[in-house]
Amino acid sequence: MSTPITSLRASEGNSLVQSAMNAVTDYIRDHRLRVGDTLPGEGHFAEALDVSRAVMREAFGALAALRVINVGNGRKPRVGALDGSVIATSLQHAVSTAQITVPDIWDVRRTIEQRTAALAATARTDAQAARIVALAEAMATDKDDLAKRTAHDIAFHNTIAEASHNALFIQIVASFAPLMEVAVPTAWSTRIAKSRKQVMIDRHRAVAAAIMKRDPEGAAAAMALHFDDAIGDLLKAEANNGAA
Repeated sequence: MSTPITSLRASEGNSLVQSAMNAVTDYIRDHRLRVGDTLPGEGHFAEALDVSRAVMREAFGALAALRVINVGNGRKPRVGALDGSVIATSLQHAVSTAQITVPDIWDVRRTIEQRTAALAATARTDAQAARIVALAEAMATDKDDLAKRTAHDIAFHNTIAEASHNALFIQIVASFAPLMEVAVPTAWSTRIAKSRKQVMIDRHRAVAAAIMKRDPEGAAAAMALHFDDAIGDLLKAEANNGAA
């Protein structure tokens, strides 16, 4: 049974706008709405909550920015889908303001992507396994083209996340992509010797092979080795940049 909307006032620690945002998300939950379902408009909530249209307009705008709802001119608001871009924006802000470092993020990624690799090894489709192997080979083919190699690298990790068939992992890994566009070339730039490049290509191949064999333990172990090398290379690059 759904909970009726009741009037509200700013609560301790929350502004009136934040309280209105909470009321909208409560409405979505209490009415068991799903992605794409329509919501009442700003006017309805303003009247039901006994707040101004300006408050609801700001609340709807903030929820839209967070991708909780989708709003458009002349259209009813709808429940939004999970979107990793919100996480990506927060991570980029944290890095640019020196709250966290790129190696910090890669350390977290190591834990997450060990799990996605293990899940992919058991849940992947044949087409996904073939694409993961193909992307690892594409990195080898384009080993001397940094832009192409970076694109293949990002696609490799995103495809593994997709093969895990866990929607949250897919969005979290996707949220790392903007930072990877900077971090991956930085890490690869430390691998000047052909032998170092080959090691990283072989690391990707090992992950792909384990996923193809449906070996979750092997996939997780191979991914851990890949990230241990990558984090070490990033730390070297940061040290060199600091010295410069």
